[in-house]
Amino acid sequence: MNLSTVRLVVTDIDGTLLDSRHKLSNDFYPTFSQLKSKGILFSAASGRQLFNLQKRFEPIVEDVIFISENGSYVVYRNEELLVQAMPAAVTRELLATALGIAGAYPILCGKKKAYVQHTNPEFISNVELYYEKYEVVPDLLQVTDDEFLKIAICDLVGSSVNSYGYFKDREDELQVKISGKIWLDLSHKLANKGRALEVVQQRFGISAEDTMVFGDYLNDLEMMSKAHFSFAVENAHPDIKKAARYRAKSNDENGVVEMLQQMVNLD
Repeated sequence: MNLSTVRLVVTDIDGTLLDSRHKLSNDFYPTFSQLKSKGILFSAASGRQLFNLQKRFEPIVEDVIFISENGSYVVYRNEELLVQAMPAAVTRELLATALGIAGAYPILCGKKKAYVQHTNPEFISNVELYYEKYEVVPDLLQVTDDEFLKIAICDLVGSSVNSYGYFKDREDELQVKISGKIWLDLSHKLANKGRALEVVQQRFGISAEDTMVFGDYLNDLEMMSKAHFSFAVENAHPDIKKAARYRAKSNDENGVVEMLQQMVNLD
C-alpha cells in the first residue's frame, strides 16, 4: 500500500474519527498540521449540520472541506461547492409521514438552521449533539423560509426496525439512509457522501487514486467507491467492511489518526 500519492483525506466523524464518547484524539491536531505541511487536503464528511462541524473543528475551520448533511451541503472557506436541496412539496410529504411514526422525531434540516417540533428531553439531547443551530417550531409543515437539505429522523425505537419501514419503498426516488442505530436520513436522490466527494475531487483536481476515505456506517457506503484508499474502521457495519479495500483500527483505538500518522511519517 503506497500512501505517498495521497492528496485528499476524507473521514466520517461519528463512529470513525471520534471515539464512542464523541471525543477527538489528542493526536488529531498535531497530525493535521503534518497533513497540511505536506499539502494534503482534509475533509470532514458527516450527517452533522455544517454549523456543528464548523464548531467542532473551529481551530482549523479555514482548512477543512466540510461535507455536511450526508453530502447535501459542501462548503470550503465559506464557498458553497454543492447545495442539493429537496423540493418543498416532497419535503412536506415526507414530514407528514414522519410526524405520524410512534417513537420517532423528525428534524427538518435547512441551510439556515434545523427545525424541530417536539421537545422530548432525550430527543433534544440528541439534537444538540449534532445541530448547533436549531429552532423549536409549532408545526414543521409550516416552515417555508429556507432550503431543506435533509430530514433526519431520531428514532428512539430504532431506525432499522421502526422508521425505515415507512420509507424503504421510496429508495428509487430518494436517499433513504440508516445512518446510525437511532437515525434515519431522507434526502435528495443525488445527495450522498460519494457524490459530494466527486464534487470536491473535481474542484481541486484530485483523482480517486489520490484519495483516502474512512467510514463506519451505511451513509458512508457511496464514498467507499470514490477512493482507492478506502478504509473501514474495525467497528464498522459489515457492508462497509465489505466495500472498503483496507481496514483501520476501531474509533476507540484511534484508528483513523494512527493511519494518518503512518502516512505523514513515511519519510
